[in-house]
Amino acid sequence: MAGIERALVGGECPDWAPVARRIREQATDTWDDRVAVDRFVGKGGTFVRGEGVISGPGRVTVDGTTYAASRAIVIATGTSPSIPPIPGLDSVRYWTNHDAAEAESLPRSLAVLGGGAIGLELGQVFTRFGVRVAVVEAADRLLPLEEPEAGSTIAEVFEREGIEVHTGARAENVSQEGDRVTLALDSGEAVMAERLLLATGRTANLDRLGIETIGLDPVARWIPTDPHLRAVEGVWAVGDVTGKGAFTHVAMYQAAIATADILGREGAPADYRALPRVTFTDPEVGSVGLTETEARRRGLTVRTGGALVAHSARGWIHGPGNEGFIKLVEDRERAVLVGATSVGPRGGEVLSMLALAIQAAVPAATLRAMIYAYPTFYRGIEDALRDLAGH
Repeated sequence: MAGIERALVGGECPDWAPVARRIREQATDTWDDRVAVDRFVGKGGTFVRGEGVISGPGRVTVDGTTYAASRAIVIATGTSPSIPPIPGLDSVRYWTNHDAAEAESLPRSLAVLGGGAIGLELGQVFTRFGVRVAVVEAADRLLPLEEPEAGSTIAEVFEREGIEVHTGARAENVSQEGDRVTLALDSGEAVMAERLLLATGRTANLDRLGIETIGLDPVARWIPTDPHLRAVEGVWAVGDVTGKGAFTHVAMYQAAIATADILGREGAPADYRALPRVTFTDPEVGSVGLTETEARRRGLTVRTGGALVAHSARGWIHGPGNEGFIKLVEDRERAVLVGATSVGPRGGEVLSMLALAIQAAVPAATLRAMIYAYPTFYRGIEDALRDLAGH
């Protein structure tokens, strides 16, 4: 039986209270949207608070009042945490990511169900504030949607920091007795903690939007759109509900495209080939475009190259905490990058050059001919390109 309610070894933990206060007072304004609403109304908009549903073409009904849209309806309802159907879960006090962000005090121990970005980010944060953390992931590795090397790097870091990592493990049952939650795993092990955090994905809840009245499928996972974010005549969808990634930057990108289209302005269509994503663990995991597996699945002739952060001059200067790598995925027939991963200190920042290279289809030969500043983390791209050329 794996228990994570162990005493901290040596030293005092950082104080969570100032962090909670900053989240509450500065980052979220105590989850009060008044400033944003006032700004919207100040620009001439009408704001209605309530549960709205599409009640037919060009119509939205909110708590019994119907509003007519003369030009467009935009669906931007986001997603909510996906709650897995685990026996016993309905009788357990658990956190979602929003609950975790609102916490003004922390539990002594935390079990995290889900080894994706949200679960890993929050799990590591709480570990560094003295919480004993265990992460349970059903897939065979952490960050299962990223390169396998990324998941193994983070797993090594987590285990060194004292975080229990259970991969290839499914929760068969969950129960609570007093202040202890127990996850029974299909391996026969049990993970016990004072609090359970669910980080098992997001769901769009399309069945609550009334989209069947305009010909869309309410039981679909996402709302399909064309490159200008049109779902059906007179209706656009942006953000998480489009299934293009639950990222703020994707929603903002799509919103600009949809706005231009609604106003009849010329604008470039959506292009997701260089979609960037960053998991803000330490080290950061930055990815853009296709993984090696995805590229091969699409029938591309793939060549890869890589370099370790620790082997670069900046990585050596950085010293402890320099775990990470740069991995490049090339379409060998076109000799351009189609995917890249940057794991390490400032991994998300290093990603910027790689995203541009993929978006603009810069030939790998051109990238190799560039001058890279010394000593920088991004100079590791040059090493990875050299490795790529040797394969």
